[in-house]
Formats: sequence, C-alpha cells, structure tokens
Amino acid sequence: MTNISSFCLVFFTLLTILNPICALKSCEFPAIFNFGDSNSDTGGFVASFPPLNSPYGETYFQMPAGRFSDGRLIIDFVAKSLNLSFLSAYLDSLGTNFTVGANFATASSTITLPARIIPANNGFSPFFFLVQYNQFVQLKARSQLIRKQGGVFARLMPKEEYFQKALYTFDIGQNDLGAGFFGNMSVEEVNASVPNIVNTFLTNVKSIYNLGARSFWIHNTGPIGCLGYVLTNFPSAEKDTVGCAKSYNEVAQYFNYELKETVLQLRKVFPSAAFTYVDVYSVKYSLFSEPKKHGFELPLVACCGYGGLYNYGSAGCGATITVNGTQITVGSCDNPSVRVVWDGIHYTEAANKFVFEQISTGAFSDPPIPLKMACHRTVGQYIGINL
Repeated sequence: MTNISSFCLVFFTLLTILNPICALKSCEFPAIFNFGDSNSDTGGFVASFPPLNSPYGETYFQMPAGRFSDGRLIIDFVAKSLNLSFLSAYLDSLGTNFTVGANFATASSTITLPARIIPANNGFSPFFFLVQYNQFVQLKARSQLIRKQGGVFARLMPKEEYFQKALYTFDIGQNDLGAGFFGNMSVEEVNASVPNIVNTFLTNVKSIYNLGARSFWIHNTGPIGCLGYVLTNFPSAEKDTVGCAKSYNEVAQYFNYELKETVLQLRKVFPSAAFTYVDVYSVKYSLFSEPKKHGFELPLVACCGYGGLYNYGSAGCGATITVNGTQITVGSCDNPSVRVVWDGIHYTEAANKFVFEQISTGAFSDPPIPLKMACHRTVGQYIGINL
C-alpha cells in the first residue's frame, strides 16, 4: 500500500468516526407516498369539493393548482430534490400519474375521525388518516392488477417494488388540534386529547409498515398559535414575545413531544425500518421570531385576505366581496416572496421553500440525517471504502 493510499485510508476512517453521515449512501427513492392535510395537499381537496380561486397558485403555477398556497408546498420541494415529478393526488381522476407515488393528503384532514364533516360550517375533511390509509391499500393492490392487464393505464402505475423502496411522508395533526379549539374545547381539554390522537397515528403507521413501507419521514406540527385564523378567533389569548398565542403553541409543542415519543416507540417495534422525526415547528417558528434574519417581513399578517390586524377574517383569499359599494376580489400582497403566511392558515411558497431547505439537511431531524439518506435506520450504517 502506498503512502498516499495509507493516508487516504486513515483520513476516511477518521471522517467516518467523526461524522458518520458522510459515509452513508444516498438513498434511491423511486416514489413518495404522502399522507396529510392542507400543508401537503396537491389537489385532493379540490378534486372533491369546490376548486380554489385566483390568486391561489399565482407565484409558481400562474393559476390555482390544488395547493393552499401561492405556489409550491414542502412536499413539492421534497419530490424535486429526489428528482421526482410532483405527486398526483389520489382523489384526482384527471391527468393523474402514479408512477412516482401518490398523495393521499387532503385539506382539513385529521388523524382521528372528525366530528363535523365538510361542507358543514367549520367542518373537516371526510378523508381523515384511516381513510387515507384505506386508499393506499386500494392503490397498492389495484395498481398491480392494472400493470398486469397492460394497456395505456399500466404505465401510469408504480412498480411493485416501489412500495418497499419508496419514501413515506407524513404531515398531519394540526387540524386535530384545530377541531378541538374550534369545537369549544378549552386549551386544557385539547391538551388532554393529544395522547389519543397520537395513538391513532401510531396505529395507522403500523398498518402502513405492515404493507411494506420501510422509510418514514414524519413532520411534527407547526406553531398553530402564530397563524391568523387562531389569532383572530381567540383574540384574548396570551401572546408571547413574538405575538403568537402562547397556550395554543404550547398544545402544539405537547403534541410534538408525544409524536416524537411515538416515533421512538416505532423504532423499537420495527427495527428494520427507518423512522425520521422532523421538527418543522422550530423552523416555522423561526420565521415568526426572526423574520428579517431570513428575509421576511410582517410574519403574522396574511398576504392574501381581508380584514383585521392579521388580514384575516372578513373575507377569504380569492373571495368576491363588496367594499364601499364596489365589488372586488380579495387579492394578494405585492410581494409574496417576503411574506410568511399566505392566507391566514397556510404558508407562502417562499416560506415553504425556506422550511424545506432547513429540514432537508437533517439539522432538525432525529436522527440528524438528511432527507436523501432517510432510508438508513441509523447514522451507523456505512458504505465500504475501497482505495
């Protein structure tokens, strides 16, 4: 062995010990299967209910594209980073392509069975987590039948091996808390409901594992107390130094604590799978606590909306209203790229992109592993080094 080879061997050995992530192989995820709510819905809701109006989608798609934002969502950036196309919504029957996975998320979805179903006032989606799981069961079975039958639709279905090799992503839970808050439950009562919510999440994830899933990327929930729909509807709530509703964020933090404990439990029960817990709460909260540092402004004020301190409440984004005798369409702010909140409930494309860039590195994950390496169970799974 030459001196150079010896040096390289020592160098890479030390690098592996000091930073084992450097020695991991990037995962080759051929598909993504996503479960969630409006934070990751790419068209499921609008395939079943009235479509969104402009200016939704204006920044990237130049038209409403089934997303509750002015442009792309975190899940869109996840797909792009893995060199995959945008995920088709499972519920969308027009122009869908499931070759690289499917998106079961729909806006207003919950983990637990919702008490009030859309279109009732303040209702929630009938496509809650268990229904999304059942839809996944159908896709897994029927897609392979379609592939075997051949024809024009066969090439639009995922290959059988993709179901085990895919990345399974989850972003759901915010609406379970919202259902309690807007269902006249006290903060304490909503807090007490969290263990049951998280246990239901655990049950469904176990079922998805039993169908072959092995790589799980699980987002916690964001700071709900910083969003206009909570701040406007609960104006007497105590505010923190940033201006967010303190007790509402504390419930979200408790949910996140229980969710993380659940992920740890899943690792013990299923040691052959990789479970990554992703702290999107901290990244999103930083947009409210240090907006200028990250290139944002007016973080609590919705870009698209009408009325009140938070530009939310009197009329929703894209609605047609009469102001001083003149009919107008509620439009967006001049520069969505420097705003955090899009419509009082959801985030702008710029905020979604920022969050993705932070979480994809692994800096906010447990284990601290980048997105592209999320198939690894631990940072101790190394590749061999041949010199």
